[in-house]
Amino acid sequence: MKEFELKYGMNPNQKPAKIFMADGGELPIEILCGRPGYINFLDALNAWQLVSELKAATGMVAATSFKHVSPTSASVGNPLDEKLKKACFVDDVPDLDSSPLACAYARARGTDRMCSFGDFIALSDVCDKVTATLIKREVSDGVIAPGYTDEALEILKTKRKGNYNIIKIDTSYVPAPAERKMVYGITFEQGRNNFKIDADLLNNIVTKNRDFTEEAKRDLIVALITLKYTQSNSVCYAVDGQAIGVGAGQQSRIHCTRLAGTKADTWQLRRHEKVLSLPFLPDLARAERDNVIDGYINKNELDVCADGVWQKFFTRRPEPLTQEEMRAYLDTLTGVSLASDAFFPFDDNIERAKKSGVSFIAEPGGSIRDDVVIECCDKYGIVMAFTGMRLFHH
Repeated sequence: MKEFELKYGMNPNQKPAKIFMADGGELPIEILCGRPGYINFLDALNAWQLVSELKAATGMVAATSFKHVSPTSASVGNPLDEKLKKACFVDDVPDLDSSPLACAYARARGTDRMCSFGDFIALSDVCDKVTATLIKREVSDGVIAPGYTDEALEILKTKRKGNYNIIKIDTSYVPAPAERKMVYGITFEQGRNNFKIDADLLNNIVTKNRDFTEEAKRDLIVALITLKYTQSNSVCYAVDGQAIGVGAGQQSRIHCTRLAGTKADTWQLRRHEKVLSLPFLPDLARAERDNVIDGYINKNELDVCADGVWQKFFTRRPEPLTQEEMRAYLDTLTGVSLASDAFFPFDDNIERAKKSGVSFIAEPGGSIRDDVVIECCDKYGIVMAFTGMRLFHH
């Protein structure tokens, strides 16, 4: 297939629209089901690059959940403990532990379930039955992977009345070294960002504490590769082989750090006993539970514990999760990693990161206030490496 006609472009008024190879060659994809759109392909192709790089860097299977050309999370295939299974709504899947790929997807989808609603999924390896079973029950626009088992494909083809977008990517495809895009009729050209991210990038440790654990190195690699495909400015918190908070597209870096930190805190608090024991009505939909949990933790627009409200969601009125209880829980956490796509210009980012249990940081360095940022890390015993490489993505 040399080109594929799209229903429309970024918006319904943007017609005609298609994808094709500028050199007239074959597209490196096969559409097995559905009719992906313009934004679907932007998500799919960026997401595929992320998981393929993550697998190459860690040697582990990987998955990501994309929305509007940024990852909500990405993860390698570590097993989930029982609390995390329950928090990610996968504690009812008996075969989960048999599939590292399913574990990676469960983590990626379960990190920020509100943002993952209607996502596009990328898998580093052939999609198996267990992974397909997880995908089937979530609201999702599509999936891209290097292949699908017969059982997995049969399961996925039942989604969305047989119109679920399923893309197979040719893993032998190598993009051209130069890439182009057009804005306002003007063509931009640049070298493709082939910068390799691995543990060697973390050798320039600039803090007094120089003790990087192997787990921290893995988590920072996960965070940095995630940032490589996240709309800038961006920062990413990671732990246990998964991105747990992504702050994307903010003009101020501290706003990125706060946004991502709030998401990371929400992910951590989903495993609080009060959250895990919320007495949901048995017929409450999964997406509705996500909204209620977010409201319960973050005290959003709707007080889900209020009289006249809780009855819509719960079999009994739950006790609120107080600010003091949340702070006490979060204060027990350490070992979280944080990466930034550009330097931290002020130490307020470090102060915010510390509140989310950050012990390890990777950022490019190069600010005129690097010394202030390093001093703040030293105050808290945080290990920080300067990577020397900016990772902007637009």
